Amino acid sequence: MIDKGYVLTMARYNGWQNSQLRHTIKRMDDKALRQDRGAFFGSIFATLNHILWADTLWMSRWCSDVPAPDVPAAENTAFKVTPSDWDGARFRLDGRIRIWAQTLSNVDLHGTLSFHSATLGRTVSQPTAMCIAHMFNHQTHHRGQVHQMLSEAGETPPVSDLIFMPEDA
Repeated sequence: MIDKGYVLTMARYNGWQNSQLRHTIKRMDDKALRQDRGAFFGSIFATLNHILWADTLWMSRWCSDVPAPDVPAAENTAFKVTPSDWDGARFRLDGRIRIWAQTLSNVDLHGTLSFHSATLGRTVSQPTAMCIAHMFNHQTHHRGQVHQMLSEAGETPPVSDLIFMPEDA
């Protein structure tokens, strides 16, 4: 399904996208970041928190040094209280995702990942490769929502086309 090259590329893409978003939201005022824009999670900041919360949860399943989020699923949109807190946590987790991707082998992508889903209230087992692809797909999906909300807020959304990712990203 996927190989290490895919994981490395998507880890780079994730970091590139989030770096651009981090710079964009630093310029925005708190009111604009928290304004309900009718998106699934409401605001830009709530959506960014949801992505960070989910990435943290997924990484805690693969990396023993990444603790699970310290807030329950129902509060994922309030994971980090301030944009500054979000920025630091996002930066650190993106670095951890890159390191994790670099240490994977193709063999690591085989097998099954079993985990407790608080959303479903039960243990779920899925192919590891599917779970990894899901994490990256989930990020991209919700960053697309952020892209739209940034446009509505009068900001210039970052370039998001994978084919335009710089080599040094």
